[in-house]
Amino acid sequence: MQTQDATEAFRAKFTRETNPVRKAKILIQLGDAEFRDIQKDASADDASGALAILRQYRDEAQASQKALEATGRDPEKHPNGFKELQISLRESLRRLDTVIGDLSGDEQKPFRDIRQELDQMNRQLIHQLFPRRPEAEPEPQPDKPNS
Repeated sequence: MQTQDATEAFRAKFTRETNPVRKAKILIQLGDAEFRDIQKDASADDASGALAILRQYRDEAQASQKALEATGRDPEKHPNGFKELQISLRESLRRLDTVIGDLSGDEQKPFRDIRQELDQMNRQLIHQLFPRRPEAEPEPQPDKPNS
């Protein structure tokens, strides 16, 4: 129960925090704690418990992203909060791949669906943080002749 107590403490801190940057920083610790709980539940063959925690993490990440975007700050020029959210998402995707690999085929689909949502959020944040990356630019059209 000690890990669940830590998770609840981070969750309460996350819920109380009104500053979007500090909220994103707390999400790193909260996500770590929640993924320990997810892995514990999945190992104990409690896929529904693990899925409930994963859904909660997704909702917290979405709330954090919306709060950061509502500030109107440019993530490229002022990355605080945005980069912490992206770090949390990247780590969560890595951990989620491990959890999914340990589940039966029938149990994997809802986890894969949420993984896709988290991956989309992660890609959007990377694009916001690094909009001038070469791979962020559209591919040239091969059928158009160069003049």
